[in-house]
Parts: sequence; C-alpha cells; structure tokens
Amino acid sequence: MPVWVNVVLLLVWLAAGVVAFLPAAYSTSPWNAVTLNVPGNQGNWWHFLVGAPFFLAYPMIWLRLRALFGARPSTAGGRKALWVVAGLSAVGTLLVETPFMLHLAGTRGWPRLSMLTAGLGIVAVSAAILATRRRRLAPTRACLAALNTAYLANAALCLIVYAGSPGDFSTRYGWTVAMVLVWPMAAELVWIWGEALRGTREMVAV
Repeated sequence: MPVWVNVVLLLVWLAAGVVAFLPAAYSTSPWNAVTLNVPGNQGNWWHFLVGAPFFLAYPMIWLRLRALFGARPSTAGGRKALWVVAGLSAVGTLLVETPFMLHLAGTRGWPRLSMLTAGLGIVAVSAAILATRRRRLAPTRACLAALNTAYLANAALCLIVYAGSPGDFSTRYGWTVAMVLVWPMAAELVWIWGEALRGTREMVAV
C-alpha cells in the first residue's frame, strides 16, 4: 500500500481515537458509556459493549505507526492480541444486537432490518472471507481487516440507532465525525476483501 494512503488512514484513525471521547448521542461519549456515566444513571452492560469498540482506534493507530516507522508492520504476539480483541469486540456487538433480534427494543420493519444488516452483515461477510481466504493475505492485513470489521460493525449500528437522537450539534458532534470517518474505513475493508478474493499477498506492506 502506498505511503500516502497509510498516512491518510493514520489521520483517519487518529480522528477516530478522538471520537471515543466526543458526545455522540444524548451528550454521551463512548468513554461515558464504557465508564457507565450515562444520563439518568442508566449505564449497564449494553452501554459498555456499545462504547468499548470505539477504542479499537488505538490498536489501529499502533499498526499504522508501525507500518510507517517500524521495521516490521506487526509482531506475532501483537497480532494474536489484536485477534483476541477484535473477536471479543465482534461478539460484544452481536450481544448488543440481541434486543433487536428478539424484538425487545421496540423496533420493527426497516429500522430493525438496517440495524441487523449493519452489525451482523459486516461481521458475517468479513468472517466468511477471512475464514476461507485469510492465508492469501499478509498477516498484518488480516489483522487490519479483523479490527476494521469489529469497529465498523459497532459504529454502523450506533450511527443508525442514534441517527434521530435529540439534541443539537453540540451534544452529538461525535456522531457527525464518526459518520464521516466510517467511509474511508469501509473503503479499506472492501479493498482488503478484494485482495483476499483475488489472492494477492502483500507480505511486508500494510
């Protein structure tokens, strides 16, 4: 991957790291959700699982910095840790979607379908491609795909769920920034999927 693309993606993920602390809905940031500091003292495991994947931005920043300045894009131990983190995050997103799947969240029709497609769809497609074509990708590229998948599945779900949340820009500008950032992230994920399906293998470049 060209250096300039890595630089652009590094900037994207640096911005995503900031989003973890910006109010996205109801004046609440992912950090507030993780620390259960939710309006009305209603914080619970569901909020924690919603907020935690936004912090995947930080291992992504680490990978981007290594790609630009490190001798190797990643280490075997580091990749194992990232796979565990990505896997736990994906499972967490599936648990977050459980109320929607069981019709417990009061959503019907298109809103419910879009929520399920955003989370389950991204995870299912990426899992299928990585399970069958992972060996056709460089190890670091596969890690990038896993982290991107875990982040995007949760972010897309949040963007849909909180699209109509009340408040002005000052109480939910994190949502707006996230809406901009998910597109280059999604573009990279689709590109990696294409590499896996084409069978190209980049052993060094991220």
